[in-house]
Amino acid sequence: MVSFVYEEEEIMEFLQQNKSDFEDYLLSEAVNVREKIEEILLVGNVDLLNNAHKLIRYIVEQNEADMITFAEQEGETWATHSLALSFKLEWIQAIRRTLWTFIYKYEQTKDHISDSLTFFELEKKVNEKVDVFLKSFFISYSDYKDKLILAQQRLVENLSVPIIPVTATTCVLPLIGTIDDSRIQIIEEKVLMEIGSLRLQTLILDLSGIIEMEAEIMNQLLNILDGTALMGCKAVVTGLRPGVVMKMIRSGVDFEKKAETKLTLQQALKDHLVMN
Repeated sequence: MVSFVYEEEEIMEFLQQNKSDFEDYLLSEAVNVREKIEEILLVGNVDLLNNAHKLIRYIVEQNEADMITFAEQEGETWATHSLALSFKLEWIQAIRRTLWTFIYKYEQTKDHISDSLTFFELEKKVNEKVDVFLKSFFISYSDYKDKLILAQQRLVENLSVPIIPVTATTCVLPLIGTIDDSRIQIIEEKVLMEIGSLRLQTLILDLSGIIEMEAEIMNQLLNILDGTALMGCKAVVTGLRPGVVMKMIRSGVDFEKKAETKLTLQQALKDHLVMN
């Protein structure tokens, strides 16, 4: 009985000799991917054909460690460039079918065809490695995609709470758009963290970009002003719109007890700079 391990070198030599035919057959098996090869190379710098040969070598040589590393790298690349997973799945399954087709052709070139047990062992090892590659790829893709999404969320959070330094001890926080429960929590966390890390003495909250504000959000904003004061930082609120002020009056919310108020950001900056 001839073992699969013993035939590794011979199989790889056969595949190398028939490299062009292998690629043609592979492309015929992956109809949808075939039309996207150049686009995938351009967008993600992924050379599918070269990578297919690399994967085949790992599978045939049963080099699982390097194959998993390769799969993880591929997963990160496809996640980074948002390449379609359907293409990857179709491509790997096409590689599986093509490899088996050429292993069968290789068997036909031998003087003695391997017995069924040997061929079954070969089938098991090859398919196991393909499955390991797919599993490692998808785990890596999912994990890296989650990291990218988290990083994007943090970027959006930072952009939604832009604390702008004016002097070494004064910053401006211009708030624009809608403030919901999620955003007010982000504002609270970032404001208190920045006061502590920058040792701020004055924080100017410009609300001129806020058209509407629910009573619950107003109360949470009051809590932020309390926290600001507890950390030894003076809060100045500017740009309150008439509609927001009327809702504050009806809700019994009074910012003046928590912070100095100014009509405009320009006035607050002018007064502060004159004071300093």
